[in-house]
Amino acid sequence: MKEFSTASVRNIVLASHSSSGKTMLTEALLYYTGATTRLGKIEDGTTVSDFDEEEHRRGISLYTSVIPVLYKDLKLNLLDTPGYMDFIGEVISAMRVADCAVVLIDSVAGLEVGTEMAMQYAAQFNLPMIMVVNKMDRDNANFQKAIASVEEGTDYRLIPMQLPWGEKANFQGVIDLVSMKAYKGDGKTVVDIPAEYKTQADEARLKLVEAAAEGEDALLERYFENGGLSDEEILQGMRKAIGTSNVIPVLVAAGAHMIGIGPLLDALIALAPSPLDRPAALAQSPQGEVKLEPSDTGPLAAYVWKTTADPFVGRQTFFRVYSGVMVSDSRVWNANKGEEERIASVQVPFGKENLPVPAIHSGDIGTVAKLAVTTTGDTLTTREQNLILPKPSYPNPLYRVAVAPKTQSDAAKMSSTLTRLCEEDLTLSWEMEPATKQTLLFGMGDQHIDVAVRRAETKFQLSMNLLEPKVPYEEHITKEASAMYRHKKQTGGAGQFGEVHLRVFPIQDEDFTFSNDVFGGAISNSYMAPIEKGIRSVMKEGVIAGYPVHNVGVSVFDGKEHPVDSKPIAFEIAGREAFKLAFKDANPVLYEPIMKVTITVPEANMGDVLGDLNTRRARVQGMATEKGRSVVTAMVPLAEMLRYTTTLRSMTGGRGYFTMEFDHYDLVPTHLTQAIIEARQKELKSED
Repeated sequence: MKEFSTASVRNIVLASHSSSGKTMLTEALLYYTGATTRLGKIEDGTTVSDFDEEEHRRGISLYTSVIPVLYKDLKLNLLDTPGYMDFIGEVISAMRVADCAVVLIDSVAGLEVGTEMAMQYAAQFNLPMIMVVNKMDRDNANFQKAIASVEEGTDYRLIPMQLPWGEKANFQGVIDLVSMKAYKGDGKTVVDIPAEYKTQADEARLKLVEAAAEGEDALLERYFENGGLSDEEILQGMRKAIGTSNVIPVLVAAGAHMIGIGPLLDALIALAPSPLDRPAALAQSPQGEVKLEPSDTGPLAAYVWKTTADPFVGRQTFFRVYSGVMVSDSRVWNANKGEEERIASVQVPFGKENLPVPAIHSGDIGTVAKLAVTTTGDTLTTREQNLILPKPSYPNPLYRVAVAPKTQSDAAKMSSTLTRLCEEDLTLSWEMEPATKQTLLFGMGDQHIDVAVRRAETKFQLSMNLLEPKVPYEEHITKEASAMYRHKKQTGGAGQFGEVHLRVFPIQDEDFTFSNDVFGGAISNSYMAPIEKGIRSVMKEGVIAGYPVHNVGVSVFDGKEHPVDSKPIAFEIAGREAFKLAFKDANPVLYEPIMKVTITVPEANMGDVLGDLNTRRARVQGMATEKGRSVVTAMVPLAEMLRYTTTLRSMTGGRGYFTMEFDHYDLVPTHLTQAIIEARQKELKSED
């Protein structure tokens, strides 16, 4: 593939709800431009975008694919993103490096939650949006209804630049409101607008001209003077409008059947901004903030937005050059890691293939293999400049599972593999939970976790079992209590002797306090450290249910020692056992983690959600309504939220979503405590 200058590049992210037709539209664009000789099909696993085995197995997009489409001496880098909400991290990463978002709407379903979320993220990244009403050949397709659903559910104003020529089985082409011509099939056949559509087209064009005139003051004056705008002025005004206002131009297509593809491509190159048309990127340097103009002569700054592990070529690193040029056989500086990387060969990604090029110019997207330390979110620059481009924020993972290695060899590489997976996907994370001694893997949903586990097996040869995550309860006390324990052990030689009297009491602001309140030298000061060590070991393991102990104060007030047999180990054991006895007499209770949950659902589902929350011991903190959606804030025990992702999707038909973060620990209700203790003790016995 040849090199492309900054002005000739268009970085376009395709985003929408799942099954809106992004992948098939990409296939249609490739076939139309002659990049492929046949139209791939998702069900056959022959599409350029969805090339991963797991994507073939599930029949949906799981990862963002980079598909360059060459048309009229321009290069359109299409970023085909997943539509399933579990993989929203892929969408965010793609939007980070795009200059324009093409949002697809299913002509039957209208605005769906995945599309709405995609539009919200596009707005966060300040991306101009172009909407495509796709699948106009479906049964029950309705162009006007699809547009209305978006306008009702968002603050955007939709301006058609094309109208469908027929609908459902009669959909045969598009009517272009700029040229005022009708384009049959894929768009290569151009005819006059059929008479039955002429009035509708005239009315729609008038609205288009008015919207274009509003995009720029000079055009507005010209519109009032001349009573209209030229075709080029309309496009000029719409380019301005989509970059500065809430206007979204609307196009029409049926990607799977190659209808409207030519006019769609022409509209994209007319409306989508080049990197030169976008605001300069901001980077941090040792001297402060730096504006990076998209120029080959500027300092090198390339943002790494995606990394993948390939069993044949190793780690693949995808980047966008914001300034300077990335050339083959060179060395660059990873500003985030503070290490140098060698660039062997820069390439242009094309689905699963990578096409070598001498250089990747400013504004373009490329890939390089086998970088040593670079991960997603890093900036490649020069040691002298040391520039860092900002990473976007990603939503907190909502779904958790416990993972365990299947074999001893799996155990040895589990930590490194999980780290690799989380470096590639910033919506994945993992941690060791000390309270439950489980390895926890966090993701956006069950599908997300399942894909990650299968990826670990196929790409890294790590096999893991999925387990139910345990709730990290805490053990507390509610009153003061005292106890003593004498440890006496006599063997053939020297024995062991230690006697400890101690008091336990609840505290608020500290996790643990220990004081020596012995008077008269009953216990030597040298034995206090072993006593404290014994108590701390119990606190880690728990007393009543095997969960860590918190917010406990201990005072050692008496004891005995033997001049010959007393040893540190004896007082460690005595302190440990005395603490257990006192703890059991101090009215012990369990505390559980409480999460702050914010749930957003359609108003129609509000009653169901509130009813469900009542069954989860939730305390509702507030309710609000915004644009037909209800937002509920509640405090909910973590034990009740372990599978809430799946439940909410089922209740709302996939239109509800939520965020969750830890807030505090609170007392477990008495009627649940005993069952939790018994279950935990049974579990601990089975482990022994």
